[in-house]
Amino acid sequence: MPEGHSIHRLARQFTSVFAGHRLEVSSPQGRFAAGAARLDGQVLTGAAAHGKQLFLAFGNELYLRIHLGLYGAFDFGGDSTFLGASSIGAPRKVGEREIASDDDGGTYAGPPPPRGAVRVRLVSGHGWADLRGPTACEVITDAERAAVVARLGPDPLQDEADGAEFVTRLRRKGSPVGLLLMNQEILAGVGNVYRAEVLFRQRISPFRLGRDVAEGEAADLWKDIASVMSDGVAEGRIITTLPADRDSGAVPVPVEEAHYVYKRTGLPCRRCGTPVAGTEMGARKLYWCPVCQER
Repeated sequence: MPEGHSIHRLARQFTSVFAGHRLEVSSPQGRFAAGAARLDGQVLTGAAAHGKQLFLAFGNELYLRIHLGLYGAFDFGGDSTFLGASSIGAPRKVGEREIASDDDGGTYAGPPPPRGAVRVRLVSGHGWADLRGPTACEVITDAERAAVVARLGPDPLQDEADGAEFVTRLRRKGSPVGLLLMNQEILAGVGNVYRAEVLFRQRISPFRLGRDVAEGEAADLWKDIASVMSDGVAEGRIITTLPADRDSGAVPVPVEEAHYVYKRTGLPCRRCGTPVAGTEMGARKLYWCPVCQER
């Protein structure tokens, strides 16, 4: 499932290439035909993300709410003004890394024929975006959008996000912190990669209960999450290792050196050499170092 940095990058891309343009909105697959008809011919006024939720705002005061889930992804294409990645979405397709566009900026002749089960197609005079496989895709009002956001925890990628609220929500829970970081009502946007990596960076056992995380530790956890997720927005991929902990020091960072513990079960910890441990927590794979994260 794409993590919060990918959704924020999607919001930026939609704002960059579609905001202010009147869009043709359709559902080639047919499953979203009624919703598409409510948005077709409207101007996209902006796009925003909160955690893993993407909201596209239209001039008729309606929103397209999208949650990509495990399989959802967007493909983009267009003319030389339509810049950015050509694919952003589910890790099973592109990983927590975008596929760069190989468009040479030549003559734009309109979108290609729909390929596969395209739930929603958005088209402007300069480019197009196709959405496939989302968990959620619906037209909602502003009041409904506000209600969705109200159910979520603070998003560390938002300037107005309240880190103190995260600290409070985390420390009043008796569940393992490894579960709580994935709970979108505690913290919006963190997924399996950031969960594993930030807990390692902060030397916190994923099995420690939220109420046993000291206030200062929780505050540091928030700051580190905000930092690495901001890096993810800037880079278009998740890189959590520091240069001193990489084998090659290469730039750009090789995929196999981007993480400390995520998907490294049985490999030596980059800090202490102990084999990285793996199990399941909350029906997702969990990775940690038994020595560096013993407390």
